[in-house]
Amino acid sequence: MKALIEDGRLQKGLSYEAYAERLASAAQAAADESLEQDARRLAEYAKLNWHRSRRIQKTYNVSAALSETVQAIAEKQFWIILTEPWCGDSAQCLPYLAKIAACNPQIELRILLRDENLDVIDQYLTEGKRGIPKLVAFDTDGWELFQWGPRPRGAVAIVKRGREAGKVKEKYIEDLHRWYAQDRGRSIEEEILELLRS
Repeated sequence: MKALIEDGRLQKGLSYEAYAERLASAAQAAADESLEQDARRLAEYAKLNWHRSRRIQKTYNVSAALSETVQAIAEKQFWIILTEPWCGDSAQCLPYLAKIAACNPQIELRILLRDENLDVIDQYLTEGKRGIPKLVAFDTDGWELFQWGPRPRGAVAIVKRGREAGKVKEKYIEDLHRWYAQDRGRSIEEEILELLRS
């Protein structure tokens, strides 16, 4: 964390609003027929993620129990989230995390793009992988308070079961997004509440 402050990356990190604008721009690129195949595929993911994020932003309200716990944070915290616009899990998690952080002005949320900050994500690998979104919270002295991600436990179980059953990725990802739609952020709330209370 101290390194992020010293090299200015924390200050250059995106607010959620700035990230949402970047996601919208990435989504608009899906209409650009001159894009190469890989770039077009990422733009298509961003377009889908933009729609998912907007739906959550419009419909989600932080529960009273979580809001009360977040509002009780008395000292400044930095919540850093590493992610990318093409990440489907991010579209399903980041809007919830942003609204939770917004419950208390003591929390400064900053979003860093994973692929521009590999040295940071490499400190927070999940089973040896650069899984996103990854939330890491710090106090003002740079001490880590907690970390979360890249998925709620229920979502992790869906992916694990899909892989163990030999399903093709497209199929278990379909199951994963269906789970997110049914869960409606409840698991994220429970897990963040658990971390804040511990």
